[in-house]
Amino acid sequence: MSENEHEAKMARPRMAAGALFFDEADRVLLVEPSYKDYRDIPGGYVEHGESPLQACVREVHEELGIKPVIGRLLVVDWAPNPGEGDKVLYLFDGGHLTAGQRQQIALPADELRSYGFHPTARLSELTIPRLVRRITVGMQARANGLTAYLEHGALPETDS
Repeated sequence: MSENEHEAKMARPRMAAGALFFDEADRVLLVEPSYKDYRDIPGGYVEHGESPLQACVREVHEELGIKPVIGRLLVVDWAPNPGEGDKVLYLFDGGHLTAGQRQQIALPADELRSYGFHPTARLSELTIPRLVRRITVGMQARANGLTAYLEHGALPETDS
């Protein structure tokens, strides 16, 4: 196989990165994008030459107007999508936002309608199932000091 043929077969997924943030009651921060019909975590696409962590820091600042320390990687999620192209989604630990940080949140009006902290029991009412699964696994990974690998928001089935 020639180098061009090999390169033509290589995957070129889009990458996105976001963060899980919590308040003092361990509720999860979700934003309400103006361009989606469900709530999402703060984050966005990785730009050319940018690492997933750098993208997460940039997107959080752009969306929330704050620069909290972003912690370790919690989840890598491969999201196949034949129509739009596959994605690799990175979920980082944003930790607990202090009262001062929460007071400094300033949303870009053209992109986000609102934000709020929500009990994990309500996530399925507020967002799409694959994101609920990713957040849930991310919270488990955070509690256990692990990093999880998902496929379309779920632990992959493996042959035993």
